[in-house]
Amino acid sequence: MLLRPSQREVSPPVPRADDNGRAALEERWRLPGMWPSSRLELARGATGGETEIYARNIENFIGTASVPVGIAGPLRVNGAHATGDYYVPLATTEATLVASYSRGAGIITASGGCTSLVLDEAIGRAPGFAFATLVEAAGFASWARRSLDVFRACAASTTRHGRLVDIEVTVEGNHVYLLLEFTTGDAAGQNMVTFATEAICRHIQSEAPFRPRAWFVEANLSGDKKATTRSLVHRRGRKVSAEIEVPAAIVCSRLHTDTPAILDCWRMSAIGAVISGSIGVQAHYANGLAALFIACGQDAASVVEAAVGITRMEAGANGALYVAVTLPNLVVGTVGGGTSLPSQRACLDILGLSGPGCANAFAEVAAALVLAGELSIVGALAAGEFGAAHDRLARGRSRPHTFSDR
Repeated sequence: MLLRPSQREVSPPVPRADDNGRAALEERWRLPGMWPSSRLELARGATGGETEIYARNIENFIGTASVPVGIAGPLRVNGAHATGDYYVPLATTEATLVASYSRGAGIITASGGCTSLVLDEAIGRAPGFAFATLVEAAGFASWARRSLDVFRACAASTTRHGRLVDIEVTVEGNHVYLLLEFTTGDAAGQNMVTFATEAICRHIQSEAPFRPRAWFVEANLSGDKKATTRSLVHRRGRKVSAEIEVPAAIVCSRLHTDTPAILDCWRMSAIGAVISGSIGVQAHYANGLAALFIACGQDAASVVEAAVGITRMEAGANGALYVAVTLPNLVVGTVGGGTSLPSQRACLDILGLSGPGCANAFAEVAAALVLAGELSIVGALAAGEFGAAHDRLARGRSRPHTFSDR
C-alpha cells in the first residue's frame, strides 16, 4: 500500500480543454482507461457535427450522460406569469419521484389549481475588500453607500440585461463586504453579475478614497450555491410562494387519509426539522427541483440554495387542507446557461417556457411543482404508504393504492 508521495510517471494531461472539435475529442478518447464501451454510451447524444453545440457549456468534452426523463402532470397553475395546465419534465434516476410529483400535480389540478406568485427578484455577488485599518474600512464603507449610481453605471457597461438595484455594506474589522444585488432579466445570471461586479471593483480600485490592499470578486457573503440562514429570510434569484386548499373529499380519495392525520405528520416533521438544525422546514424540495433543473438546463448546483424554504400546512374549512410553500432562492432562467442545449431546450418547449420572457413563469411553475411534491410525500407518510410506494415502483412489487392518481 502506497501512503506517501509517488514519483511515478504522471499520466498524460487531458488535451485542449476548450476545444470540442472532433480531433480533440479523439485525443481524449485515446487517454488511458477510456474504454470503447464507455465511448459507445457517452457518445450517443453527441455525434458527428453536434459536438460544437456544447462548446460554451463544458470543457474536456467526451460525450453526454443520458438521464431518464419523465413528465408529471397536468399541473394547473394560476399565477401572475404562469397560467394553465403544465406537463413538467423531470430528469432523475430515482424511482417513485415522478409518480409522486405527478400524484401531487393531479391533486392540485383536481382542486382547481394552485396560486403561484413571484414576490421578489435579485441575485447578489459579494466582493470583499481588505484595508490597512478599521478607520480606512469605515471610510470606504461610507463612500460605497453613496456610490450606488456610479456603481450602477459601471455594471451597465458590461450587460444589456442586468441592472444593479441595491447595495448592502458589512464591515468586519478592516474588511468590508459589499453585497451587490442585480436583476438579470430572463437569465439566471451568475456569470452576468460576476462580470458586472468585476467592473465595479476595478472602479473602486482606481477611484475609492481609501484604496483596498486586496480585493476578491466574491467573498462568500452572497450565499451562492450554499444553504445559509440569510437565504431563508432574504432572496437570491426569484422569491416565489405557492398555495392550495385541497377539499376534504380529494384528500381522502387521492391521499387515502384525512386532514387531521396529515397535520399530525406535518407538525412532528416540523419539530424534527428544528431539532436537526434544518434551515427552513420542508419535506423534500431538492427532489423535484434537482429533477426539474437537470431536465431544463438550469445550474444543478443552485439546488443547494433553491431547496431552502418553508412548507406550512393548516386545517381549512370543512376538513380541507391548506398548504403553502415559500422558496426565497429560485436561481432559474430560460435563456443562457444550459437552456439552449438540445434536450434541455426540448424540455422547456414542453412547458412552453423557452427563451425570453419566460423566467418568471418558469419560477412559478417550479414553486407549484414543489407544492405538489410536498402534498404527495406528507400524504404518503400520513397514510403509511411511503415505504410501500418505493417497494412497488423501485422493486417492481405489487402493492395497492400507492401513489395512485385516483
